[in-house]
Amino acid sequence: MILNSFFRAVAQIGDPRFRRVLFLGIGLSFALLVVFYAGFLWLLSALFGDEVTVPLVGEVTWLNDLLTWGSFGVMLLLSVFLMLPVASAITSMFLEDVAQAVEDRHYPHLPPATRVPFGDAVRDTINFLGLLIGANVLALFLYVFFPPFSPFIFWGMNGYLLGREYFTLAAMRRVGREGARTMLRQNVGRVWIAGILMAMPLSVPLVNLLIPILGAATFTHLFHQIQSRAPSG
Repeated sequence: MILNSFFRAVAQIGDPRFRRVLFLGIGLSFALLVVFYAGFLWLLSALFGDEVTVPLVGEVTWLNDLLTWGSFGVMLLLSVFLMLPVASAITSMFLEDVAQAVEDRHYPHLPPATRVPFGDAVRDTINFLGLLIGANVLALFLYVFFPPFSPFIFWGMNGYLLGREYFTLAAMRRVGREGARTMLRQNVGRVWIAGILMAMPLSVPLVNLLIPILGAATFTHLFHQIQSRAPSG
């Protein structure tokens, strides 16, 4: 069921609505990182001024140093830790388009879905973003103390978070928020395994930017397959 959902999502990756959500997610995520970095530079300047004297080092010019090629390295570092969580959260705002594209192609017999109100989508996005970033920051300590298990910690934690979020968002359109939570509790193991499948490519540059789209599509398929196999009544 999980692999079938995943491969059907991969087969539809060229859908124009998938590409639109991908470009929106990347563009908005990059813009947020630029704003974050600009705020970081402003904070350093406000706290220390343009220059600060460090013992044994001497005078350090913060803005001049940070705005050289070194700043490009900082941006890359930020993108490694923040780009994917931000892209995942932002993409969740546009899940409707991905899910609708999946349903239009594979489940055309379904009645129109109930759209998630925009305010609720924004709130869920902010909550998901905070949870993703917070969990990954805390996980850094586990990576330090248990380095051999770092990949498994990363996959397990992000797999659970991604699986829970995308399954809930896909299910809400058809069974409401409470119904989605009930289905999640009943299928938490299956959803977690599917989430791990999404989390494993996260460390692959460029490929990882496709994961939010594939995740939304995969869990839309997974929801419909679970629902179709549920006993009636």
